[in-house]
This record gives sequence, structure tokens and C-alpha cells, in this order.
Amino acid sequence: MVLVGAIAGAFGVKGEVRLRAFTATKEGVIAYGPLHGEDGKVLLRPKSWRELRDGVAVVAPEVKTKEQADKMRNTRLYVPRANLPPTAEDEFYIVDLLGSRAEALDGTVLGDIVAVWNFGAGDILEYRPPNGGPNVRITFTKETVPYVDLAGKRLVLDPPAPEPVGK
Repeated sequence: MVLVGAIAGAFGVKGEVRLRAFTATKEGVIAYGPLHGEDGKVLLRPKSWRELRDGVAVVAPEVKTKEQADKMRNTRLYVPRANLPPTAEDEFYIVDLLGSRAEALDGTVLGDIVAVWNFGAGDILEYRPPNGGPNVRITFTKETVPYVDLAGKRLVLDPPAPEPVGK
């Protein structure tokens, strides 16, 4: 399952549900079929929608009142990975990267990918070393990650040399 959005609460008084989209476009949150909860059960089957400043408002038969919509606030919404379109070359879904093995150019295992972050300046991969120690973060660019094998669940990393601190 892939996280595509979250319920932000009610919109209006007739049971419309306000959704925050975690997709490239606002309407992406409803573009891939019914919306599921973390347990995989269908939560919403949007019948109609309209764009809002901060997301979309949907009408779904599962929610009949404002109170129901408000009780669902902060519920995360997922769709099956199979419902998503294929990615372009050198684009990846985060869910496909998680759990992949990180290797150095010489084949040395560096760890397993545990997170992908983006704080506004680009994507950052985080991996957990196999023998303990703190997790390591590296920018996710073609230069630092020259090879991604999604089928084999591995990424080859070429991290830059560490810079001296305090100079």
C-alpha cells in the first residue's frame, strides 16, 4: 500500500470530506481508486470531488455527516501499489526503495534503506548500517546513486568523501 493523502476533517455541513494530498497534484489523492486505511480496508469511495485551496473536498457514500468526517481527521489514506502508474526513467516511488540494500561501488554492503526524506532541497536516502551504529543519510542524485536495481532491491552508492569539520 502507498500513502497518498490524509483526511483533514469535514468540509461544510453535509458530510463532505476534506483531503490533503501527498501526491504531485491535488487530485492525485483520488485518482487511483478507492482509498484504504492502514489495515487495507476501504475507507472512502469518492463519488465526486472539487478542488480546494489546500486539497480536495470529496463526497463519499461512507461518510454521511460532518461529525463522521471530523472523527476521521488525520486518518492516513492508501492505495494499492498496483493502482499507481509506471514511473518515468530515473523516477521512483519511495515504497519501492524502502528495504533495498545499499552497496558501495566495490560491492560492500552499506546497509538497508529505511527512509527517504525531502526537506525542500532534494531527496535524501537514509540507510541503517548492517553492524549497528547511527543511520547514514546521503543525497539521492545520479552522482551519489549511479545505479538503482528495483527488481533486485539494491542501490549502488558513490558517496562523496567526508569534508573536514570546522575548516
